[in-house]
Amino acid sequence: VAKAASMILAEKKGGRLHLVGIGKPAGICRLVASSLSSTGTAAYFLDAAEAVHGGAGQVKRGDVVIAVSNSGETLEVKSAVTLVQAGGPQVIGVSGRAGSWLSRASDLHLEAGVKQEGDPLNLAPRASVLAELFVLNVLSVTLQTARGLTAAEFRRWHPAGSLGKKK
Repeated sequence: VAKAASMILAEKKGGRLHLVGIGKPAGICRLVASSLSSTGTAAYFLDAAEAVHGGAGQVKRGDVVIAVSNSGETLEVKSAVTLVQAGGPQVIGVSGRAGSWLSRASDLHLEAGVKQEGDPLNLAPRASVLAELFVLNVLSVTLQTARGLTAAEFRRWHPAGSLGKKK
């Protein structure tokens, strides 16, 4: 995670951070992009299927892409990563398998594997999405700490609701 944070901080001088996923990991990517943005690291969600239909145009050289796929073999994520890599960004892969395509294709891989999804079929992604969320939230906290986010900044970005009123 420290290496991923260093990579993002080094590239963020002029680049952007994009989170790419499909299916359940896409939901995780949307949530984490929002969390990152609200704690000082501007981030954008890119749906893996949309990436190959023009969405990859938002990714430029100097950006960092975090691609999330439990298996690391998901066709849409593979297609999106292959496409965006041609533009020159660095790719951080997050998957449940260290030997997956995504782990091999990425500049850096963060493993978020589980042995059991938590149901009798062991098919529906439940525990794996929690592992992905955990790894990406640890990255978010690492980036927030490195940035030195202050309570005043946080409150300024959260003027509504109880979060903006906390001291």
